[in-house]
Order: sequence, then structure tokens, then C-alpha cells
Amino acid sequence: QVQLVESGGGLVQAGASLRLSCAASGRTFSRYAIGWFRQAPGKEREFVARISSSGGSKYYADSVKGRFTISRDNAKNTVDLQMNSLKPEDTAVYYCAADSGRIVRLTPNGYDYWGQGTQVTLSS
Repeated sequence: QVQLVESGGGLVQAGASLRLSCAASGRTFSRYAIGWFRQAPGKEREFVARISSSGGSKYYADSVKGRFTISRDNAKNTVDLQMNSLKPEDTAVYYCAADSGRIVRLTPNGYDYWGQGTQVTLSS
């Protein structure tokens, strides 16, 4: 079993940067791909980024491509999401999720474990 805890959210102005971190417990963390998702009020949860278990493959939503960077450190059991040039539309609760499957999932369906989320709020 894997437990995930997100951190790093906050209230920032448009154009600022934030670094979110997803810390995992469990000795099998390196076997899981990790995805970041976000959910704004009144909207469905949407894909943001995904990194493979080894860190060799990365995927991004078009809306964040070029601004966000996902990375992982399997020795520390962490996955980070560096968010630059933040926009008001990036306001949401951000979740990390672990996926044991080999299919590249770019929707919330099929992920095995989820964190509680961290709030990111942008002021214009």
C-alpha cells in the first residue's frame, strides 16, 4: 500500500511560481507511475502531469506544457511539480496519485492511491 501526502500549495499572485511535493510512504514507491491532477470548484478533476515509475517518461496537459515540470526522486520517495508563470486559471486543489499499471493514464480513472490534496490559489 502507498500513502501520499501533498504539500507546497498556497496563495500567490499571477506570474509567480510554486513547487508542490508529493511524499509517499511504502517500499514499493518506485514501481508506481505518479500523476498530478487538479480540481477547481464546480469542475471535474483534470489531468495535469504524469511521470513514469523510472522518471524516464513525462506527460503534460496542454494547458500547463512549458510552464510546469514534473520530477521524481525514488530514493526520497517524492514527486515534485514545479509550477512557473502561474495564471488565475491554475487555481485548484492539486492531487497526486499513484498508478501501478503499465498503461499511460491521462485521466483520473484507474489510479490506485490518492493524496488529500493541496490548495493553490492565484490572485490576479
